[in-house]
Amino acid sequence: MSANSPPGICNGDVPLERGVSPNPIETMGSRIQDSDVDSIRRYLAQKLGFYEPIKPTTPVEKVLNEVNLDGVVKWIKSERCQNVITLSGAGISTSAGIPDFRSPETGLYHNLQKYNLPEPQAIFEINFFRQNPKPFFTLAKELFPGKFKPTVSHYFIRLLHEKGILLRHYTQNIDTLERGAGIPEDKIVEAHGTFYTSHCLECQKEYSLEFIKERIFTDQIPICTACPGVVKPDIVFFGESLPERFQMCLQADFQKCDMLIIMGSSLEVQPFASLIDMVPDWCPRLLINREKAGLKSPLLRIWGLAGGGLQLEEEAGRDVAWLGDCDDGCLVVADKLGWGVSVSFKR
Repeated sequence: MSANSPPGICNGDVPLERGVSPNPIETMGSRIQDSDVDSIRRYLAQKLGFYEPIKPTTPVEKVLNEVNLDGVVKWIKSERCQNVITLSGAGISTSAGIPDFRSPETGLYHNLQKYNLPEPQAIFEINFFRQNPKPFFTLAKELFPGKFKPTVSHYFIRLLHEKGILLRHYTQNIDTLERGAGIPEDKIVEAHGTFYTSHCLECQKEYSLEFIKERIFTDQIPICTACPGVVKPDIVFFGESLPERFQMCLQADFQKCDMLIIMGSSLEVQPFASLIDMVPDWCPRLLINREKAGLKSPLLRIWGLAGGGLQLEEEAGRDVAWLGDCDDGCLVVADKLGWGVSVSFKR
């Protein structure tokens, strides 16, 4: 988690629960789970002699000639790579000084005791916010956009745009650092909302970042000028639905995607985590993260069954992981692509 996103929103430590009407995005995770369950059923039925699997007539084609970072670089350089989608979480913002949520001693959760919360997550629960917004706005003063600068990872995403191959950037973060890095607004999907705009919880009147900032930094609770409602930044709290733009864009974007780059996310929060399975089967996927994430179910892997998730083991045909700090990984990729990182990443 990162302090620039509500718990469970940024790098996937706590799954979100949404009380909204069914749609393709919200049922995506359940469809993947159903597929895994069906695979297990077929496996057990096969062992009991009730089911005879259909053997494929041709082997699965390896997407990348080299299933490593060099293979990914060659793919990006090729004519086949025209529509890159990037998915990002807290890991691309930690070098800007924004803490994650769960790191011992330094994580945001560890330092929330001073707010006298019933539990750390309450500071980002919509029902608690309606009853007592003061803790959130006290925290927001510490984390407010403008106090932090974009990282190398953000500028790498902008570089993809400058090279004409960035289809869309989907972020779990709410820190607005993508905007600060110069990535065009139409290229950004802030899946878990943003501080950039705010709305009154009662009459839905919209307010600017400056309106909220002025009140937060004078230790006031922002109140609507048209009614007595509290003005809340448009970040997604527990109990709220995801932004409409997120739902609209991904329906068209992911079918066009020919290269998926996941950066700084543990891929545990739904439905964001399931986006990795929405790209075509032939689409290469690169994970830049401190540790492996979004892996195919270990149980299904042991049984040799199909299922959602990244395949980063020996049988991988299109998935590659670069493990380490996101900024370092972006520099390595850009350098291998020959994109002149010393010039492009000036901040």
